[in-house]
Amino acid sequence: MLENFLKYVSYNTQSDDKNESCPSTPGQIELAKVIVEDLKKLGIDNAHMDENGYVYASIEGTVKDIPTIGFISHMDTALELTGEGVNPQIIDSYKGGDIVLNEKYKLIEEEYPFLKELVGHKLVTTDGTTLLGADDKAGIAIIMEVAKFFMENRDLKFGDIKIGFTPDEEIGRGADLFDVQKFAADFAYTIDGGPVAELEYENFNAATAKIHIEGKSVHPGSAKNVLINALLVGQELNSMLPVNQRPEYTEGYEGFFMLDEMNGTSAEVDIVYIIRDFFKDSFKDKKELLEKIVNFLNDKYGKIIDLEIVDSYYNMKEKIEPCMEIVELAKDSIKKEGMDPIVKPIRGGTDGASLSYKGLPTPNLFTGGYNFHGRYEILSVDIMEKSYQVLKNIILMNAEEAK
Repeated sequence: MLENFLKYVSYNTQSDDKNESCPSTPGQIELAKVIVEDLKKLGIDNAHMDENGYVYASIEGTVKDIPTIGFISHMDTALELTGEGVNPQIIDSYKGGDIVLNEKYKLIEEEYPFLKELVGHKLVTTDGTTLLGADDKAGIAIIMEVAKFFMENRDLKFGDIKIGFTPDEEIGRGADLFDVQKFAADFAYTIDGGPVAELEYENFNAATAKIHIEGKSVHPGSAKNVLINALLVGQELNSMLPVNQRPEYTEGYEGFFMLDEMNGTSAEVDIVYIIRDFFKDSFKDKKELLEKIVNFLNDKYGKIIDLEIVDSYYNMKEKIEPCMEIVELAKDSIKKEGMDPIVKPIRGGTDGASLSYKGLPTPNLFTGGYNFHGRYEILSVDIMEKSYQVLKNIILMNAEEAK
């Protein structure tokens, strides 16, 4: 798994939210081709990449007439920090304490208390200049190892296994062109989580708000009663949103508004917010609040603000609850490895959210990664191994329960 992981992170697969193509970056195509070749080396001859950069593969089971399970991870990495030239650092057995990434950056144990739980683990970190890509190349490496195991152990009893790798998950498009019918699984799991034993089947409802402010630009020497500074209007708008609903002040089931981008001049400004909430009613309230603020400022300054709100994905809980047996199967598979399942909401989203609404119920399972989307990203190889064992358990227990 580690060897595959290190190979996969060498490809820069950052997605690009400004590019409408699928996939949005060529690096994802490059990695997809490598993954298809790796699958074929395992003897999975049907592995292929479609015209949109999605990878599909299927392992024929040794028993029939039982539910077909799918496993899915995404190939792209986040936009917050570069994924070019990833230089992983390996700690064979973490002794505790701070982890030096480079002369400027280090993981400070006091700031990241989870490090105490990783003493004795083999860890992979960044060198402090890039993200690592464990989100979600750790998931890909785990699934590949599971595929290898079942291709080599066909004396075991198991049903059909479906494998899917998606592009552009980080920009909310991972499930858009995923062919659920072709995938042909009864249910699936995204392998896209973090700490050990975590299992998730709830996530945020999500929307993106794009705002354009066109001020009235004049020379500052003759600006009195004429100038409308678009930058200041943008600041005013932001100040009218509730401070306690910023992500840095929220946790658990609390939603938020996040100011994600603000670009422009006194003449024109573009702003992007992401809106997140677990509950339909309060999700709707948040969007309506932003609309009311924009309407108020348009009344105040003349119609100078345009607002577009687009929903990205919804809470998968609504689609998972009618088939909770797939959550119980995952729980039992975690328990079989001597761990207590940690069931918690995802304060984010996965492809599983959209896939669940497309008819493929898809909870999320852990990979062993922490601090995704930045230079402090870290991966426990020991927890990857536990995830691998859990996926094997899911497949084998699914066959046992179906007898």
